Amino acid sequence: MKPVSVLVVGLGNMGMSHARAYRSIKGFKIAGLCTRDIAAREDLRNEFPDVPLFADFAEALSEVKPDAVSINTWPDTHAAFARMALKAGCHIFIEKPLADTVAEAEDIARLAKASGKKLVIGYILRVHPSWIKFVEVGKTLGKPLVMRMNLNQQSSGPQWAVHKHLMNSISPIVDCGVHYVDVMCQVTGARPVSVHAVGARLTSEVHERMYNYGHLHVTFDDGSVGWYEAGWGPMMSETAFFVKDMIGPRGCVSIAMEESKIESSDIDSHTRTSALRLHHALLTPEGRFASPDEVIRMDDEPGHQELCNREQEIFLDAIRHDRDMSAHVADAINSLRIVLAADESVKTGEVVRL
Repeated sequence: MKPVSVLVVGLGNMGMSHARAYRSIKGFKIAGLCTRDIAAREDLRNEFPDVPLFADFAEALSEVKPDAVSINTWPDTHAAFARMALKAGCHIFIEKPLADTVAEAEDIARLAKASGKKLVIGYILRVHPSWIKFVEVGKTLGKPLVMRMNLNQQSSGPQWAVHKHLMNSISPIVDCGVHYVDVMCQVTGARPVSVHAVGARLTSEVHERMYNYGHLHVTFDDGSVGWYEAGWGPMMSETAFFVKDMIGPRGCVSIAMEESKIESSDIDSHTRTSALRLHHALLTPEGRFASPDEVIRMDDEPGHQELCNREQEIFLDAIRHDRDMSAHVADAINSLRIVLAADESVKTGEVVRL
């Protein structure tokens, strides 16, 4: 079959990983690479010597006329670029979040469906074997569930610059929160009913309406509750920056990390696991635990690049086989709704009812 030609816009960490995925997957052909700082990107010329390079997205769309667009730019450009891509008749892979507001996200979903184009959002944990297993085991623990998750990142130098740029349009609990709230929704299969969140501005280097630390609490209609915490910056602690627990009446499952081997700024550590630890709550008549904890080893799990490859294989499959992505898009909008409600709660100090 003819390869799907794809224009990649945004060539930061995720954009570069997705570009490499398109290059390595037989069913894709890179039609062009687009980034505002293209004049300074000698690395792109060296790594992709035969690929057209652009600084302007509209110009790139018009010139290369791709079958698909991969949007990996700053979050506040996502909705506008998605509309431009759909108007040009392109399928879309887009990094999270889909848009700045739920209304915008729903509008893009409607436009994609009406045009018959595929819309795939970058929820990388959904293709990760360890996280798939984490959700699977969590579903065996009974209801209600207590879910505890965080992703604090101690950043400096270029990464702190990236975080500050991100905070021009998005807070830490919104940016990565969609992933972990999505996990909570998957494991409970329940409807979120309320969100409360708090935040703190721990630096004068972000504008006064933004906070670089926050945590949210979400309740579900089955009685389950979830907590997510995220903070960015040079002041963040490297202690307990990685907590991933699910607790139910029958016991708990946790992602166990060897903290001495990772740093919170390491992008691979955001998805990597060493093992899952499954604890059983059942007691003997004497009041002792009936069985020891189980350790489910995850030694051969994929790295960050392989996970990006898997996301793009799903995108290719959706295009080639006309897969119905409605449930995928609805789930993405659902998790976005929760984290945006958390952002509202930080700013108003009120519980937000969903």
